[in-house]
Amino acid sequence: MIGAVLGLGLSTAAVAAASGAVAWAVLRRRDLGTPAERTTFATLHTASLAAPHLREGLTPTGASRSVRHLRTLLGTSAVALTDATSMLAWDGDGAAEHTAQVLEHAAAVLRSGRTAVLDSAQVACERPDCPIRSAVVSPVTGEDTVVGALVAYGPDATAGLVRATDEVARWVSAQVELAELDRSRTRAIEAELRALRAQISPHFIYNSLAAIASFVRTDPERARELLVEFADFTRYAFRRGGEFTTLADELRNVERYLALEQARFGDRLEIQLIVAPEVLPVAVPFLCVQPLVENAVRHGLEGKTEVGHITIGAQDAGAQAHLWVEDDGLGTDPELVRRVLSGESEADSVGLGNVDARLRQVFGDDHGLVVETAPGAGTKVSFRVPKYAPGVRAS
Repeated sequence: MIGAVLGLGLSTAAVAAASGAVAWAVLRRRDLGTPAERTTFATLHTASLAAPHLREGLTPTGASRSVRHLRTLLGTSAVALTDATSMLAWDGDGAAEHTAQVLEHAAAVLRSGRTAVLDSAQVACERPDCPIRSAVVSPVTGEDTVVGALVAYGPDATAGLVRATDEVARWVSAQVELAELDRSRTRAIEAELRALRAQISPHFIYNSLAAIASFVRTDPERARELLVEFADFTRYAFRRGGEFTTLADELRNVERYLALEQARFGDRLEIQLIVAPEVLPVAVPFLCVQPLVENAVRHGLEGKTEVGHITIGAQDAGAQAHLWVEDDGLGTDPELVRRVLSGESEADSVGLGNVDARLRQVFGDDHGLVVETAPGAGTKVSFRVPKYAPGVRAS
């Protein structure tokens, strides 16, 4: 009797637990929204899985990693992705029977740029249970040129499948164009860096070597130390690598540069660094601070007879890091600075327009240089960079 009662109690508890689990599952389903909302979420999630691979461009690797997600979006038996000359990837049934014909199926679309629908006479195979009896071929474009094709295979080419394939192909085209823009931006930034290095090297190398030479006889140890600083500076400035570095590395290189300049200016140059430790790991464009410091030395202090002061600062500003270089030198005409930054003037400026252009290319126009100056009033150049930005990683 006691056993029966205990058994009944356990059964009741199990039923209650099961009921609670069912109720919780129902609540969770309600939390996900209506069926339409859940479908929208699933579609966006699938697209987000494919996007990073397509942002590599229309390559075999990117295509093979994204094509299964494209098939999920279309819900077809198989999907193929081509470039202008070859099939890049296939996902789904019928690979053995149909992959050899994909380029033939896409040929007319690659030539014309217009969507085509193929019937069973054009795509069917001899395998009785093969689900592929039709295809919809939509162009993938980049900069108004057909660069590939998206081919959706299935039993029927319905009007809905034609519209869906066209829309997915347009979305793929947008990702491919973004990939090309990324590559163009990278090429532009690399060209800007090459120009900046060419601009820095003649002026700075001559002055540095002259300063080192002046110590060779009078203070050989100092000359050796400066030679090491010079070697480390040039190794960093002319390195091969990514377009970003950490603020810590950038400031370390600025210190090498200033050690060489102080050897030339002696007591006439005083430096103050105000740097918050928490912003040191922030990724910044390579050579974005040193040119500003060189401008402060070259244009702000070289014409002064008294001691010149330069302040280099980096502060935490919430989601951003705020950086600045300030000098109490001769200053300049604000209109001349405006023309330099806009590219209207080629005034003697070490990389000011270059740094401004790269900051805007990477982070947007809100992150360009802000220059505060006037004749006789010194100069302050500042900018802000996000602590975290997509695609920005120090190397």
